[in-house]
Amino acid sequence: MRFLDELNEAQKKAATHIDGALLVLAGAGSGKTKTITSRLAYLLSLGIDPANTLTLTFTNKAASEMRQRALNLINVPISHPPLLSTFHKFGLLFLKLYIHLINRDNNFVIIDSDDQKKILKSISSDLPPNFMAKEISKYKNSFLSSDDVYALANEEIYKKMAHIYDKYQNYLLENNLVDFDDLLLLTYKILNENPDLAREISNKYQYIMVDEYQDTNEIQLLLLKKLCLNHNNICVVGDDDQSIYGFRGANHKNILEFEKDFNAKIIKLELNYRSTNQILNAANNLISFNKNRYNKKLISAIGDGKEVEVIESYNESAEAENIAKRVKKLINQGVSPNEIAILYRINALSRSIEDGLRSYGIPYKLVGGMKFYEREEIKDLISYLRLIINLNDDYSFKRVVNKPRRGIGKTTISKLEEAKGDKSFIKFIKEDNLNFLSKKAAKTLKEFALMIETFSKLPLDELPEAIEEAIELSTSYKDEDKKRNVEEFYGMMREKKDLSLREFLNELSLESDQDKIADSLINVMTIHASKGLEFEHIFVIGMEEGFFPLNDADIEEERRLAYVAITRAKKELTLSYVKSRFLRGVRSNVTKSRFLTEAGLIKGERVNLNNSNGLKKGTLVKHKVFGTGRVIGINKAGNKTKLKIDFGGCVREILSDFVERV
Repeated sequence: MRFLDELNEAQKKAATHIDGALLVLAGAGSGKTKTITSRLAYLLSLGIDPANTLTLTFTNKAASEMRQRALNLINVPISHPPLLSTFHKFGLLFLKLYIHLINRDNNFVIIDSDDQKKILKSISSDLPPNFMAKEISKYKNSFLSSDDVYALANEEIYKKMAHIYDKYQNYLLENNLVDFDDLLLLTYKILNENPDLAREISNKYQYIMVDEYQDTNEIQLLLLKKLCLNHNNICVVGDDDQSIYGFRGANHKNILEFEKDFNAKIIKLELNYRSTNQILNAANNLISFNKNRYNKKLISAIGDGKEVEVIESYNESAEAENIAKRVKKLINQGVSPNEIAILYRINALSRSIEDGLRSYGIPYKLVGGMKFYEREEIKDLISYLRLIINLNDDYSFKRVVNKPRRGIGKTTISKLEEAKGDKSFIKFIKEDNLNFLSKKAAKTLKEFALMIETFSKLPLDELPEAIEEAIELSTSYKDEDKKRNVEEFYGMMREKKDLSLREFLNELSLESDQDKIADSLINVMTIHASKGLEFEHIFVIGMEEGFFPLNDADIEEERRLAYVAITRAKKELTLSYVKSRFLRGVRSNVTKSRFLTEAGLIKGERVNLNNSNGLKKGTLVKHKVFGTGRVIGINKAGNKTKLKIDFGGCVREILSDFVERV
């Protein structure tokens, strides 16, 4: 097991822990993935059956990389690879085997969020699809039925949502569809209602690991408890300081309460292999202001580097120019563009930066823009494929029956809907007389239904040629990019020839939505999109109150987000703020973010410790006469804070307004 020699002491303790619950608190850049893959390799090297291990992640890419890295570390033969998957992929695999226990067929199809919104829009046009989708997700994750929602509703809008929820659920059942929430909720429902099966599954997966545990939600925690019904061998890896997905339903308390929930041992990974001392000092200073966190501190394995730079600009245009000049200089010095990233808290700030980069001729990639699978032409093709495997999929039928144009407009569709009753479009067209339509429309629809039925008999890798020969889908788009995108998708279908069409579509629905980053472009993205990435040079713009942190946001989560932004930087970090910013048609004077002060980056300015909240014993402060000292006591009286400070052995009491953080 030579791979253990490459680990530091804390990593090695975590990797060789076998029995009992373990929480690995892995600070940014501390070798989290290396540790968890080494632990999996260690278990397999001891002779533990790979079938008894389960490693859960949040992206397919992470699961694939960890599986390969773990297998590369061991030098003993194994019968089959261990199961590493996302939570949702695990749910999919489980439902394929056990969904019959709730009287459902296992040939279900997964719908994505875009499909979900369109289904909801077809049910009700009175409410925004985004609102309806979010509400239904809340209901499902709270285990509420439509009757429960109606009983709890105090306002008319939520009574209406109860009816929409009921119709939506019936639509899914009738068409044998499941949404993303169902993948976890139905899995939990089956385990909860079948205790013998729950014990069987728990016995099967004797060694469970979870990556990025700080991003788990309530239902994922409940699932993990079911999986640990017969044992307590669960190892989770995460960082409470990087919990930034509260808006998606992630529960920060899960990682804070893991020790209590599972009677766990804690190992901290604090040695950072990514960033310099200067960058980590800023990160440590900033995050220390959060109260709800584990006490840990990142230590650089790299050593000293360049000081963190804070730049002030008059307005957003000047800010964009200042940053574009710096980026241009880095590129001219030989820095690879893909090692440069510009981050911001909200999307609206990207426009001025994009303008600045274009004016200096700097190619860039807007990471997190329109995703490949969300593009119109790709959604059209996916709808064709869904209709091919499910001739009763009326939603997909309506999307593609006139793509490319066949003369089947809204009027024809309305007449069909009125006439078909409970039958699907395809079944009605095949079986019934269409004499209420024009001869041309009737003929076109009959040909369309026959074509789809013919496609359903072909294997996946033969479909691209068949579709192109029949309807010339790629050339029907005038936009060259759309044509190229369709061809790219066809290529993927050919590569996946070992899969059935249904398997292909289900895998597609679970694809990670993180964009690939091109080597020749600098990266422009939100801080959320930067999570898990690292760059030699990081620029963070919009460091102003109201923009970062956002007004009325959870200040601790905002601070964790700033911590994530800072710890993306390997060599150089530049934080930028302006005096005036234009947004939503209004120009306003703004003040620099409190985070700059909390990170200890603004020199010569006092920190108002009365309002700092994060001040505690052990904080280093500086006095203009007595020099640097450490706070050993705090006494608040009214609106004043008196500090007891140890200045190198000489203890003095000083009012907080007369010192600044180091």
